Amino acid sequence: MKNNILKAHLALLGANFIYGANYIIAKGIMPNKIGPSAFIFLRIVGAGILFWLIKSFIKEKIAKKDVVRLIFCGLLGVAANQLLFFHGLSLTSPIDASIIITAIPVMVLIFSAFILKEKITKNKLLGLLLGGTGAILLVWYGNKAAGTSSFLGNLFIFLNACSYGLYLVLVKPLMKKYNSITVISWVFLFGFIFMFPFGLPDILQTDFSAFTLHTYAVIVFVVVGTTFLAYLFNIYALNHVSAAVTGSYVYLQPAISFLMVSLYATFFNQTEYAKDINAIKIISCLLVVFGVYLISKKPKHKA
Repeated sequence: MKNNILKAHLALLGANFIYGANYIIAKGIMPNKIGPSAFIFLRIVGAGILFWLIKSFIKEKIAKKDVVRLIFCGLLGVAANQLLFFHGLSLTSPIDASIIITAIPVMVLIFSAFILKEKITKNKLLGLLLGGTGAILLVWYGNKAAGTSSFLGNLFIFLNACSYGLYLVLVKPLMKKYNSITVISWVFLFGFIFMFPFGLPDILQTDFSAFTLHTYAVIVFVVVGTTFLAYLFNIYALNHVSAAVTGSYVYLQPAISFLMVSLYATFFNQTEYAKDINAIKIISCLLVVFGVYLISKKPKHKA
C-alpha cells in the first residue's frame, strides 16, 4: 500500500514537471513554426490515437444518458481548454501562464459549490479571494509589463483555467462510474470533433518543410509527454491518492516554469524571457499558491 502511494506521488511529480516544462518548450515553436490551432490538432489526434489503442483492450460501454455529459467534457476539457491555452501561450509569457493556471482549483471550488452543492468554508473563501486576486493582478499586469506578457494572452489562459475547472467538476461522476481510460478516450474523441473546424485550416497552411529536428522533437514531447503520459500519470495517481492531493501538485508548475525560463534565459541567451520574472509576478504567484493551499486544506475535526 505504502509502495503504491509512493509511486502515485512520483507519478504526480512527473506529470507536473512535464506540465511545468511544457510552457517554455511549447512556446519555443509558436507561432513561428506552427500555429496554435495546428499544434492542438496534432496534439489531440496523436494523443487520441494512443488512448484509443489502450481503450481497444477495455471492453466497456457508455450508457446513453452519459453521452451528453461526455460531449460537454470533450468541449470544455479538450477543445476549449487546449485552444484557449495554446493561443494564450503563443501570445504571453510562459511565467504568466504557469501562474494563472494554478487558479484551476479556485475555479473547481466555485463550480463545485454551484453544481455539486459543496459547502464553502471560511478557509476556502479566503483562499478564493487570495487566489482570485493573484490571478486578476497578473492578467491586468500583462497589459503593462515588459517582457513577453500580454493582456489578451493572459485572459485566454484564465478562461482556459475556467474551462478546465468546469470540466473537472463535470467529469468527476463519470470517473467514478467508468474506467478512466474509457472516459478520456471518449472525451478526446468529442474534443477532436469540436476542435476540427478550428484546427484543419491552420494545419493545411502549416509549412512542414520548414520544420527542423527540434520542431518535431517539441511536437513529440507535447503529444506523448504533456498529453498522453501526463494524463496516464494523473489517472494512476487518482487510484491511490485523493483528488485534493492530486490537485495540490499544481503548485509545482510555476516553480518549474520559473526555473526553466531562468535556465533558458541564461544558457540560450533569450533575453526577452529574462524580463518575465519580477516582483509583481512573484507576489501574484504567492497569492495564487497560498490561496489554492487554503482551498485544498482539510478542516480540522474537533475532538
